[in-house]
Amino acid sequence: MTRTGSPDGRGGGATVTTTGPTAARVLLAPDKFKGSLTAGEVAAHLAAGLRRAVPGVVVDELPVADGGEGTLEAALAAGYTAVDLVATGPLGEPVATRYARRGAIAVVEMAAVTGLAQVTPTPGTALAATSRGLGEVIAHALDAGVREIVVGVGGSASTDGGAGMLAALGARLASGAGDVADGGGHLHELTDVDLAGLHPALADTEIVLASDVDNPLLGEHGAAAVYGPQKGADPATVAALELGLATWVDVLATVGVTGARGYAAEPGAGAAGGVGFACLLLGAERRPGVEEVLALTGFADRLAGVDLVVTGEGSLDQQSLHGKTPVGVAAAAAAAGVPTVAVCGRTTLGPEKAAAAGLAAVHALTDVEPDVARCIAEAAPLLETLAARLADHLPALNTLENA
Repeated sequence: MTRTGSPDGRGGGATVTTTGPTAARVLLAPDKFKGSLTAGEVAAHLAAGLRRAVPGVVVDELPVADGGEGTLEAALAAGYTAVDLVATGPLGEPVATRYARRGAIAVVEMAAVTGLAQVTPTPGTALAATSRGLGEVIAHALDAGVREIVVGVGGSASTDGGAGMLAALGARLASGAGDVADGGGHLHELTDVDLAGLHPALADTEIVLASDVDNPLLGEHGAAAVYGPQKGADPATVAALELGLATWVDVLATVGVTGARGYAAEPGAGAAGGVGFACLLLGAERRPGVEEVLALTGFADRLAGVDLVVTGEGSLDQQSLHGKTPVGVAAAAAAAGVPTVAVCGRTTLGPEKAAAAGLAAVHALTDVEPDVARCIAEAAPLLETLAARLADHLPALNTLENA
């Protein structure tokens, strides 16, 4: 499905100042600077600094994400409408959350309802955390008539194989003593699963799993082993979560869920503590997170007539080369013949690796202020200062001051 940022193809939420046909045009498409600024704030401060440095420049602000935290913000900035609700948080508490909707399409961000940022990670929270709230948000969207759901799964707190999500959507998980409690730490008790009560609208709903995680569900490269420690799990807890996930798959296969073992082995099944596996069971299509976000925000349409794209994230490093926002933005811009530069808090990428990733240049806050702590605390004014350097990448004859 082709998505545009708004009915006119330009996307909602853009900040565009037109000054005439000779003005240079810049598209700002950054991700968040984690722990410091949201993607929208990064774009706003870059825009302010760039306008001061290059009078008359035309700036379009399009905050983006890689399918994890910030995906919801990107959709809302592109003109989607926020839908507010209360759902179950990662440890069972009610939390105020939201998803984004345009027509029959909804964008759901797991971090906004059952995110790791909402807990203080310990072995106990790693065992107890549930994906139930994500299922409740999806159910709410289905009840509202949504028939395409983009699920961004980064930043999750749970390692429950998506069992909580499916329970919220109508599945029944039982043991000999009754219903199995939420959380990956209880999955080893599971003896029976009944999917007959799943929400009927799922049958004609397209689900997109927006994730670059390619881990399987089980084993040394699986959800518990690789991501459990980030969620507070010590070695004994990782083993307990692995047992629960294996039991979950075994019981699903035993009760006749077609392809359960095969789905568990698929790349992406281990995303978000196994929510990827549950999404695959529901027939989801896995797509690269940043590519999906660029599609739903109408990035391609926003490139028309642009001289330069500016992207970025807090730390631009080796991990950024594997499905993160800056590289995805650069690839999409290059396909349209538009150069891309990146801004970041700090970087460990040399010029050769940056160029290989499609980035014409990288500008870091540490180039302006070597103290990393100050870069985090004072990111906003430093970004505005750094933005002046972006003028060097603009075609001089197109700027208003040189027209």
